[in-house]
Amino acid sequence: MPLNRVACRNIHICDSATGATLGGVCQNGSITEANFLWILAHILLVVDAPFSVRHRDSGQSISSTLNPVKPGIYDVHCDETININNEPWVERIMSHSISGREDSFRDGIRERDRKCVVSGITNTPSRISRHNWSGFEVAHIFPLEKENIWLQGNFGCWITDMDNTTGVTKINSYQNGFLLYGGYHTDFDNYLFSVNPDITVFDDDITGLDGKFLDPVCRDSTDPHRVSDQLLRWHFRQSVLANMRGAGEPIFEHDFPPGTDMVGEIRDGPYARERFEMEIAARLR
Repeated sequence: MPLNRVACRNIHICDSATGATLGGVCQNGSITEANFLWILAHILLVVDAPFSVRHRDSGQSISSTLNPVKPGIYDVHCDETININNEPWVERIMSHSISGREDSFRDGIRERDRKCVVSGITNTPSRISRHNWSGFEVAHIFPLEKENIWLQGNFGCWITDMDNTTGVTKINSYQNGFLLYGGYHTDFDNYLFSVNPDITVFDDDITGLDGKFLDPVCRDSTDPHRVSDQLLRWHFRQSVLANMRGAGEPIFEHDFPPGTDMVGEIRDGPYARERFEMEIAARLR
């Protein structure tokens, strides 16, 4: 069964007029009051009038400060109806892509980053000289398997290092990726952490990433292949929608021990068709 994103929440957001739960988040310390209010106003809620947010137990209103949001229940007060943003989120479930993964994308990002840009774990010159990148994975910021959405939304306009190319979607630009180590790739694909501009972890922060910044190696302003800030902001928006809205979106199990009824678990869970596509594609590769 898919894992849920609610159990770890220590901040809960409610409509003061109706008592309805609007959402919540797991606060590890990096979400400030200012950032929290910005998320509510620009991503999570649809409100046609000014609103205020109060900590239920203390009655204290939060304001645009750099103080971390304290755990607890927060009531949103507004004279008008409060609605939750119903914008579809882009689930990261591998399926058929138009372009396919390119070796040049992998090799270019390895050459640019040479380390995990969130943890700082560095591949050694000796390993690099032997082409040993075991444990390091190149991740797309905008998922390759959602290339149709990339095209429909004209996300290629944010790519500036492939202006002279024709006949390609630009989704495999170096600006749409970075190097991650170990399980960080899976967590990034599951929207369990994101960048805005510091790293926000939306689950229990078991590796101490929350509040850190991306390594400058991938954000050098003089490098035409630097990571796209617009794509990072897009990923953060998806992370908010997946983790903070309502009951949150499912987190899918990907490690099936021998004897597990994998087909049954996928069939009975959400996004069954997309997940079957993922498994078939993985085996065909």
